[in-house]
Amino acid sequence: MSLLPSSSSVKQFVYLAQQIREYEGNAAKASGCDLFTLMERAGHAAFLNWKSFNAQQTLVLVGSGNNAGDGYITASLIKRADRHVVVCVVDENKELTGDAAKAQKRWIDAGGEICNFSADALDECDVIIDALLGTGLENTVRDNVATIIKAANESTKPILSIDVPSGINADTGQPLGIAIKATKTITFVGVKQGLTTAAGKQYVGELIFDDLAIGESFVELASPSGKLININSFKGLGPRALNSHKGSYGKLLCIGGNQGTAGAIRLTSEAALRAGAGMVRVYTHEGSIMPVSFGRPELMVSGNNLQHALEWASCAVIGPGLGQDEWAQNTFNQVIEYCTRNNMPLVIDADALNLLAKQASPKMPTRCVLTPHPGEASRLLKVTTAEIESDRFSYVQQCAKRYSAVCVLKGAGTLIADGKHTWVCEEGSPALAVGGSGDVLTGIVGALFAQGLDCAEATCYGVTLHAKAGDIAGQKNGERGMLPSDLFCIVRRLINTIKP
Repeated sequence: MSLLPSSSSVKQFVYLAQQIREYEGNAAKASGCDLFTLMERAGHAAFLNWKSFNAQQTLVLVGSGNNAGDGYITASLIKRADRHVVVCVVDENKELTGDAAKAQKRWIDAGGEICNFSADALDECDVIIDALLGTGLENTVRDNVATIIKAANESTKPILSIDVPSGINADTGQPLGIAIKATKTITFVGVKQGLTTAAGKQYVGELIFDDLAIGESFVELASPSGKLININSFKGLGPRALNSHKGSYGKLLCIGGNQGTAGAIRLTSEAALRAGAGMVRVYTHEGSIMPVSFGRPELMVSGNNLQHALEWASCAVIGPGLGQDEWAQNTFNQVIEYCTRNNMPLVIDADALNLLAKQASPKMPTRCVLTPHPGEASRLLKVTTAEIESDRFSYVQQCAKRYSAVCVLKGAGTLIADGKHTWVCEEGSPALAVGGSGDVLTGIVGALFAQGLDCAEATCYGVTLHAKAGDIAGQKNGERGMLPSDLFCIVRRLINTIKP
């Protein structure tokens, strides 16, 4: 069974900015055009997206690189559409070169004027087009540009960023001092990886992609750094066989729920049932048996004989509500030892990740999934949380390699890595930012494991199911106040309506 997307369309991949700069010229040549034609196409694509703002007066902010050339082309098209447009530059005396100079000349020849940035120009516009800085920015934004970015953000005017929001590192998504907070960003040739996760996802606003008609050539030249996935990327599990039974869909053991934290493993185990696991057993602290089992008779719950429970199971998850006391440590050690010796699939989450991080030389099952948030990932890799967030693509791969596992790095633009490949979940809502949401994800991934999917398949599909369910819940009732258990019915519906 293979659920992972196999299409080679450039819009499904993400790239490093250097890859795009390195290969776009050859891709353009192979497609029968030159770089200035690409600039014209970029300007035209930005112009088409500018139309959605229905602006009578537009302010175009330009710098001194090729990104400015895109801005000048866009401004020329707006002027030709008989709408008022003002072009403001960072430095009026800065002379452009190459294709950017050619685009600037076209603007001037059409009767366009260039002026220094002013508060009046900002006050008078309906929309801002950001063409200040391109993908090559690596150092902190200079003060004169930072002043313009700050004013644009504080104006609360809608902003269309061309290629990347100015000030964002295109590879990491981190603002370099300050960055434009765009309403929309239209990016070209290949999707820059930093625009799809963490802070980059926040600053981008709505992300729009245009391959400028060279995508087929570009994808043949450049190796992507990751693949974008969403709920439509997957074929689904398909209908169940008529002669199947509960044992056909796995025996999942959920381990956790120390005294006082029963709710976490209850969410995990119930999510697993809703995601289709055939049978779900919970091993929990004796003091948590009643709160875990109450109202959910479908769960088999026990607080003793962990060895028997492990022998019963076909796969396991450990961590939600586990704690870090002696009971937790002993339980963790026994589970890791058993799963490693018997090659049992295992999902490690929450407190179990913190116990794993304390091991000097961890022994890991061959089929294992880790699901850390940035704080847990920082402990697994012995770095700070800020370092994790500063380069999520690099650290999720480091985590996968260090522990020989599939690693999920949760957050906006959740990343999944197996040591060789990286996947980026396009979906997900701030509605999921609530305690217990991660416990539900663990149960979904465990259930998919139980139903026969391999590590990467179960993890990628589970992450997208969880993220899409959060989107639906947030859109229906708002992002605040969602309970993780609100996802159960939505996950059940999604997993049954996706066609094979």
